Amino acid sequence: MNQERIFTILIGPHVSEKATIVADQSNQYVFKVAPDATKPEIKAAIEALFEVSVTKVNVVNLKGKAKRTARGIGKRSDTRKAYVTLGEGQEISFAASE
Repeated sequence: MNQERIFTILIGPHVSEKATIVADQSNQYVFKVAPDATKPEIKAAIEALFEVSVTKVNVVNLKGKAKRTARGIGKRSDTRKAYVTLGEGQEISFAASE
């Protein structure tokens, strides 16, 4: 996989209360990913960018909500999340290190 594709697969970390609980309990991290990303591509991107070993990747497709606007009914965009399980004793730090 080329370097450009690695950077387009991962959109960013998904920060929420549930994501924090999952990270503490079962060593999983949640990422927003591209809609066309596959599990092997997500695994390769995480391993290349963060230098960790990934044991499992679960993917969730979220449908966008229909919302009323002044001009009628609109729709939020669909999103895709990846729950990434890391190997024993490994972690990802999102804090900027100097």
